[in-house]
Amino acid sequence: MAVDRLLPTDEARDLIQLTRDVADKVLAPIVDDHEKAETYPEGVFATLGEAGLLSLPYPEEWGGGGQPYEVYLQVLEEIAARWAAVAVAVSVHSLSCHPLMAFGTEEQQRRWLPEMLGGATIGAYSLSEPQAGSDAGALACKATAVDGGYRVSGSKAWITHGGIADFYNLFARTGEGSKGISCFLVPRDTAGLSFGKPEEKMGLHAVPTTSAHYDDAFVPDERRIGAEGQGLQIAFSALDSGRLGIAAVAVGLAQAALDAAVAYAQERTAFGRKIIDHQGLGFLLADMAAAVDSARATYLDAARRRDAGLPYSRNASVAKLVATDAAMKVTTDAVQVLGGYGYTRDFRVERYMREAKITQIFEGTNQIQRLVISRHLAG
Repeated sequence: MAVDRLLPTDEARDLIQLTRDVADKVLAPIVDDHEKAETYPEGVFATLGEAGLLSLPYPEEWGGGGQPYEVYLQVLEEIAARWAAVAVAVSVHSLSCHPLMAFGTEEQQRRWLPEMLGGATIGAYSLSEPQAGSDAGALACKATAVDGGYRVSGSKAWITHGGIADFYNLFARTGEGSKGISCFLVPRDTAGLSFGKPEEKMGLHAVPTTSAHYDDAFVPDERRIGAEGQGLQIAFSALDSGRLGIAAVAVGLAQAALDAAVAYAQERTAFGRKIIDHQGLGFLLADMAAAVDSARATYLDAARRRDAGLPYSRNASVAKLVATDAAMKVTTDAVQVLGGYGYTRDFRVERYMREAKITQIFEGTNQIQRLVISRHLAG
């Protein structure tokens, strides 16, 4: 069921319609086969790039779409309602463009942004490490200053699009403590950079998640983004936006599960009536709808604050927390609505439930979101 969206401009309405057309014609027909076979959808991201859907919130002068975050997130939700793994990868690509856009020099932006934002290259974000997930200040991957650049050694973990993305935002240690982290833009073909085998995940099977290993890899000075020691500031600035992206993905996933549950409840009969006409089931669907609508309103509020130039870090954490918890509950309830069929792989709700779980974990676990929110409340 198409969501009746309140959009700020005719251009935004046309953009949503374009997204629906691409998602329905390109993504929906192949998602089941790729997710079941765990195969990468070659050509899909090139198609999204050609349609201008990979860089919507960035300035047109650099090849972006010049759209407010409010609109970009609703595009992301539409993609997620058809294919969550692709939507996550689009969100991560947008996240990986943020450091260069916000902290890069004009020369760096002129050199690399157009192809990044134009969809010619796909990006990935490598902050987490095997022993440093939520505690980003404990990073151990080290970048040692040498003549003309840095020698990088260490490992990164949980990289969406790892091994396939063309460039990687690397956060590595150049000094001591939390202010000893720096940010680098590393191309995939860097000598000494290799990737582990794809993780065997519960969901999001079509887009790989890997580790990365740096073995004395040389990264030139020109590829450091921002000042030395500014890495965590850059990382956390990007994550505020990235959390909104995951909130939108979660809402798209929840909407898809709700739509599937409603469609089934209108067809299935029990005791001489459609099951949607039984109050117990109808009320469950109503609660699911309320959760989806509430989560959408929450991420849109945060996005509008971002667009208005207001502080939105706490709101981004609230949106990520509310939307992903809602997605987990709604997808679980969708399985319940379908009963035994919902537990089989013949119906998509089983996949939706598995995919929803990761949204509560990445871009900062929901426990970390509660920590962020409580710290804001404490002043």
